[in-house]
Amino acid sequence: MNVLGKTLGFSLGMILIFTLVANLLPQVEGEAPVEQKVDLGALTMESYIALGEALFSGKGTCTLCHNAMGRAPDLLVMNVGGAAEKHLEDERYKGKATNIEEYLHESMVDPGAFVVASFGKKGSNDTESPMPAVNKAPIELSEIEINAIIAFLQFKDGNDVTVELPTEAPPVEAAPAAGSAPAPAATAEDAIKKYGCQACHSMLGTESSVGPALDGIGSRQSAEQISLSITDPAAAIAEGFTPGVMPADFAEKMTVKELKMIIDLLLEQR
Repeated sequence: MNVLGKTLGFSLGMILIFTLVANLLPQVEGEAPVEQKVDLGALTMESYIALGEALFSGKGTCTLCHNAMGRAPDLLVMNVGGAAEKHLEDERYKGKATNIEEYLHESMVDPGAFVVASFGKKGSNDTESPMPAVNKAPIELSEIEINAIIAFLQFKDGNDVTVELPTEAPPVEAAPAAGSAPAPAATAEDAIKKYGCQACHSMLGTESSVGPALDGIGSRQSAEQISLSITDPAAAIAEGFTPGVMPADFAEKMTVKELKMIIDLLLEQR
């Protein structure tokens, strides 16, 4: 009876521990996404600028690096237009832009045209940029979305907004209904895209040097180690990388299912 009691007690304890750990992450079910309708007749420069601001911190993943952590210039606290003018006159500039708007566009689709001093890839002497081209995978901003971000960057500093309103309806992704949580990702690939993993990590055919490469991670780390690196990125910092760059709130944003799908996908990378 003692053996049976101990076995049942151990099993019950493990169930309780699993339940506790699982509930550390939100069990978000989300509501069905509602398609957004874009009425070009009602689109104003004000709403276009607001779209750019949302893209800057959302789909564009700009704030992952352009923040106060020092990984890239903090665009939100600097005069972007003034900096663009100086960069155009810099002898190291090798692009084709002739004005601020063209420079801002070029800086997003061809980041290597000018690399701000001390922000280049390590060992490149500031000749190579670690920033991915935003019009290509994994970010894939459309021309209309890029121009919206430019409009936001010009407006926030009180500079003239020189971009024109789009004349064709931009592709708009489904968005959650007001007041509801974002719909959970259906697949591991969707979860990777939803949380912008490829913007910082080389994985699944894309390259980025902002964070450690995840190609082959399944042969180097266990499921527990991968889980910890996502939910508590400050617990272990890969050699050569700066603490605080990776968002620390994924444990609050991800559902348990999303986290498991990402971990399982990474474990397959060998």
